[in-house]
Amino acid sequence: MMASTAQASKIPSRVALFLAFLKIGLLGFGGVAAWVRRIVVEERHWLGDREFSELLGIANVLPGANTVNMAILLGDRYRGLTGALAALTGLLAMPLTILLGVASLYDHFATMPALNNALSGAAAATAGLIIGTATKILRSIWPDAHVLPIASVVFLAIGYFRFPFAPTIACLVPISLAATVLLSRRKA
Repeated sequence: MMASTAQASKIPSRVALFLAFLKIGLLGFGGVAAWVRRIVVEERHWLGDREFSELLGIANVLPGANTVNMAILLGDRYRGLTGALAALTGLLAMPLTILLGVASLYDHFATMPALNNALSGAAAATAGLIIGTATKILRSIWPDAHVLPIASVVFLAIGYFRFPFAPTIACLVPISLAATVLLSRRKA
């Protein structure tokens, strides 16, 4: 898939994809999606808010980690298979290196109460990153406010009622698409 005409002047090299996702992998402790948006949209200007939201939507419904899916989709969009591999390698290189070091340290210090308290604080910070990213994404889809009730139903079904993800999405995506088509026909 090639980049849109508006973004054609901002097509990143494989090295740029690798370095951007290396930075994301290094900075994104627990909340990588927030860093993907910040670097891809705000810092590098490779995508606009709407394009990012659309790509994130695709990445979320695909199997696997959404950030890994984003790296592959974005790398493929701009540089094909080698771009996808560059972005994926960049994304995973630092976390894997750090994880191996932290795992050996955690094994040694896991019984310390101070460590457990620190991990609880990190979990709260991660929740804040997720809420902040969701707020930014909601602003970008606000012109299409008709999708908000469907997004709310998805949130309640999966987050509150604990319905399985795949069947919930399989039921609600066609409804969302139908609503979008109907509203676009009314506007035309």
